[in-house]
Amino acid sequence: MTQTTQNNDAAGLRVDKWLWYARFFKSRTLAGKQCTGHRLRVNDETGIKPHHMIKVGDILTFPKGSHVRVIKIVALATRRGPAPEAQALYEDLQPPVARKEKILSTVAAREPGAGRPTKADRRAIDRLKQDP
Repeated sequence: MTQTTQNNDAAGLRVDKWLWYARFFKSRTLAGKQCTGHRLRVNDETGIKPHHMIKVGDILTFPKGSHVRVIKIVALATRRGPAPEAQALYEDLQPPVARKEKILSTVAAREPGAGRPTKADRRAIDRLKQDP
């Protein structure tokens, strides 16, 4: 049984509390900073403050790590419950894609333990980096 407010949906809930309840942020302070930093949009409305009231059906857009999350609110919670309960609060409209592997620099690949490049090595590297 989930702890959601079914009859109190019209009243709404503070956006910072909901983000914390839905486990997008570890603390309510971090959720509030996301709002005050003008990085959160509710239904294409910017300049949202932490006390902005949200309701079921609202769409939240905010950056989380290297992804932009687009979330539709399905339910309002009364507490911060376990992860399965938190995941039932929203529908992810644009799930994050897998992170791309870090692209390693192909310039000046050296063997481990070879030490710093000498002046001659650096000049050779500079010649390779120049466009023909």
